[in-house]
Amino acid sequence: MKAQVLTLTGTVAHEIDLPSIFSSEYRPDLIKKAVIAQQSRRYQPHGAYVYAGITASAVGWGSGRGASHVPRLKNSSRAAKVPQAKGGREAHPPKVEKVLVREINQKEKRKALQSAIAATISSDLVRSRGHVFNGSLPYVLSGEFETLKKTKEVISALRAIGVYGDIERAERSRKVRAGRGKLRGRRYKQRKSLLIVTCNENLLAARNLAGVDVCRVDNLNVELLAPGTHAARLTLWTEDAVKKLGGEQ
Repeated sequence: MKAQVLTLTGTVAHEIDLPSIFSSEYRPDLIKKAVIAQQSRRYQPHGAYVYAGITASAVGWGSGRGASHVPRLKNSSRAAKVPQAKGGREAHPPKVEKVLVREINQKEKRKALQSAIAATISSDLVRSRGHVFNGSLPYVLSGEFETLKKTKEVISALRAIGVYGDIERAERSRKVRAGRGKLRGRRYKQRKSLLIVTCNENLLAARNLAGVDVCRVDNLNVELLAPGTHAARLTLWTEDAVKKLGGEQ
């Protein structure tokens, strides 16, 4: 399978052979499992105080008063301690001992990554995910793209190859989150857009574009390729990154 290498102006420089990893089987079930396993390692354990709701000095009234035998606060008729009564402890509170991490086999994890990479060259899958682009997949840019230092230069190159419309789509999608998350440092929600995979440079000039993620090919993972467990993200590769993916460097 071959791919065209594009220059910064959108013209075709030459063609290269794609590594065999781009021909891997599409396995959305493994991709979802791998993404959830990766996300689970960021969960923060939380639980209630061990003695919450049972520290009150409450005793029952006993028989003969026409009332249930639940523990009641001294000098009061309010029930305490027992979970079935109003004001009692919580029946099954969260515990820090709960195992939050989801395990995944190494072979499954490796196959999920290969599958997620292969999904990036399927036009039907990428469009079904909502991405907007002109031209054919995959997008492979020449090595000079990694050397760009200014955001306007990156934007100019992305316009030339026909993927900047997807960034504008992500920018329009930004909205205020519903609920308490507004007060907890995640006020806005925004769609994911382009993933740029480089070989040696992190391409800091692209980090401020809406919905765009940049990573080196050595740091590529399933969650970047399939945000929200949904594979076939619109991905732009540099020529050196594709070669390194095939083991040529």
